[in-house]
Amino acid sequence: MNTKNTQTLRVALAQVNTTVGDFPGNVARMAAYAARAHQLAADIVVFPELALCGYPPEDLVFKPYFIRSNMAAVQKLARLCRKIAVIAGCLDCDDAGRVYNAAAVLQSGQMRGMYRKMCLPNYGVFDEQRHFSPGRVVPLITAGHARIGVSICEDAWVAGGIAAAQARAGAQCLLNISASPYHAGKYSQRLDVMRQRVAETRLPLAYLNLVGGQDELVFDGGSFVCDASGQLNAQAAQFKEELLCADIPLAGGRTPRRGGTRIRLDIIPAREKPAVPPHRVPLLPRAAEIYQALVLGTRDYVRKNGFKKVVLGISGGIDSALVAVIAADAVGPENVVAVCLPSRYSSAGTRRDAVLVARNLGVELKTVPIHDIVQAYMRVFHRIFAGCAPDITEENIQARIRGNLLMAFSNKFGWLVVTTGNKSETSVGYCTLYGDMAGGFAVIKDVPKTLVYELARLRNQQARPVIPESVFTRPPTAELKPHQTDQDSLPPYAVVDAIIHQYVEQDKSFEDICRALRVRRAVIKDVLRKIDGNEYKRRQSPPGIKITPKAFGRDRRMPITNKYRQFV
Repeated sequence: MNTKNTQTLRVALAQVNTTVGDFPGNVARMAAYAARAHQLAADIVVFPELALCGYPPEDLVFKPYFIRSNMAAVQKLARLCRKIAVIAGCLDCDDAGRVYNAAAVLQSGQMRGMYRKMCLPNYGVFDEQRHFSPGRVVPLITAGHARIGVSICEDAWVAGGIAAAQARAGAQCLLNISASPYHAGKYSQRLDVMRQRVAETRLPLAYLNLVGGQDELVFDGGSFVCDASGQLNAQAAQFKEELLCADIPLAGGRTPRRGGTRIRLDIIPAREKPAVPPHRVPLLPRAAEIYQALVLGTRDYVRKNGFKKVVLGISGGIDSALVAVIAADAVGPENVVAVCLPSRYSSAGTRRDAVLVARNLGVELKTVPIHDIVQAYMRVFHRIFAGCAPDITEENIQARIRGNLLMAFSNKFGWLVVTTGNKSETSVGYCTLYGDMAGGFAVIKDVPKTLVYELARLRNQQARPVIPESVFTRPPTAELKPHQTDQDSLPPYAVVDAIIHQYVEQDKSFEDICRALRVRRAVIKDVLRKIDGNEYKRRQSPPGIKITPKAFGRDRRMPITNKYRQFV
C-alpha cells in the first residue's frame, strides 16, 4: 500500500477492441474493463472514441434506429458501471436531429454530461464532416479535487484549440480519447502532437487509442500518459487490448473561471490505494510493427465478419508465402487452407516450395491442376481466336480459372478467399480482374513488393523458418507463359516502389519524381501511365489493410474516367 495525496488522479485507460454495430458485445466488453478498473481503485475509467458503437460507423449514423440503439447502449453501460465513473466514446444527437461524435460522462448509473467533438477531420480516410455536426461547448469535468479537460482525437491536433481553451478554464489534466488509424510511423507522429499540447498548456495528458481492425483500417493502440513536462510516464502495448492504469499528478491549473460548463462527478479519492507499478511496453521496430498490423487486421476482418476459415492460392512465390504465414498467425494454421493450382508453366521448384510452405506452417494443402480446364477454354475459343497470336488473353484465362476455383471452395465450404496481390502489382495493373484479384480480403494490398521480402525475412527470423530460401532468391514470376519473369513487363521492383512512394503516397509530379530519382524519364513515365490507367481495376479489388500513409481505396479516391495527364 502507498499513500496518495489529494493532487493525484488515478485513471484507467481501457484500450479495447470493439466492433461497429455490436452494441451488446461492446457494452459487455466495456463493462468488464470497468470492473477491472474498479478493482485497481481507479477514480475513472476511460474508453476510446466511438468505442460504444464502433469506429468508423460511416453511414450507419444516418439511420435513426442506429442512433436510438446507441443511446440505449449508453444507458445500459451506465447501469452496469455504477461503481466507477466512466468516460466513453459514443454517438449523441440533439432535438434537431444533428448527430455528434461524443464522449458520455457516466456515474452511479446516470449520464452526468456529454462532450461533443469540435474539430471534425475530413481528409485521408476521414469523412467526419459528412457524418457529424461539430460541438460548440468546451466543458470541464470536475471530479472531486480534479478538473479534467476531455477532448476527442482531432480536437487535440489543433494548436491553440480545445486543449488551450481547457487550460484557460482551469483544467489540471487533459484526456484525449482517439480512434487513430495506423500506418507505419504513426505512433511517433501522435506522440509529437500530444507533447505539443503538453508544452502549450503545461498540463499532464493521457492519450487513449482504439485497437483492432475495421475493414481496411487497423487501430494500433499504443496509449500513453505524459507528465506536465512531456515525459512519458506510462505506455500501453501496440496491437492488443490492455488496461493501462496510471496515477496522474495534477498540475496546479489556473484559477477556475466562474460560470462555464461543468460536468460534475462525485469522486472522493481514497488516500490508501494499492500501488500501480510503472508500465512501459517497448515499441516494436518498424517491420515488426507492420507485420503485427497485418496479422491483427486479418484476424479481425475474418472473425468480425463471421468466417471461421480462410483459403488462398499458394504458388510457391513470395507473395502467397507471406499471405499464408500472416493468415496462419492471424487465425491459426488449422483454419487456413492453401490450394496449389499448377499449370503447364508451373516449375518443379515453385510446386515444391508451395508444398514446403504449407507443410512448414501446418496448414491444409489441396492441389488442383488447371491444365485440363485451360485446354477446355482453348477449345471453346479455337475458332473465335483463329488467326490471333497468343497474348495476355491466354495468360489471364489461367488466372481467372484459378480465381474461379478458389471462389468455388469459398461458396461450398464458407471459407473467405484472401488474395495475394501486393501494392506494387495493383499500382501498375500487373494483376488480373476476376483472377488473382478475386476474393474477399486483400491482406497485402498496401504492401510494396520490396517490403514483402522484408516482412517475409522478418517472419523467418522470429521462429523456425517456414519460407524456403529459394522463394527469396527466385526471380518473381507469374508463370503464365514459358520463362516468364515480372521484369519482362516491369522495371525492377525497387524502382517501381520508389516511383509509387513518390507519386501515390507523396503526390509528387512527374518532374519532381524525375529530379528525386536516378531513373530514366521514360521508365518513370511508363510507370505513371500504368498507375493512372489502372484505376478501374483497383476500384474493383477487395478491401485490404492500410499500412502506408496513403493506401488505395478510401485513402486515395481518383476518378476512373479521367483524361488529365501530366505528359503526352
